[in-house]
Amino acid sequence: MNDTRSPDIPHETIDLQIADVLASIKYPANKDTLVDAAREAGASNEVLVMLDGLPEQDYDDIDAVTRWVAGNYGPGLGV
Repeated sequence: MNDTRSPDIPHETIDLQIADVLASIKYPANKDTLVDAAREAGASNEVLVMLDGLPEQDYDDIDAVTRWVAGNYGPGLGV
């Protein structure tokens, strides 16, 4: 994981929090890596719950994660 955390993540909207967290991760990454990165970045509980709801698998890139998130949490989260 790259250490490019934004100190403003807790104050961002959910879609921006997710985008910032996903951009800071080295891929491929599994669900635990995504959740850990979000937690370390100070993401909101809503973001942690969304990422924790991902299927247990490796994700090849940001698109693989955002397709799942947007498909399950609505079009407003098309990060």
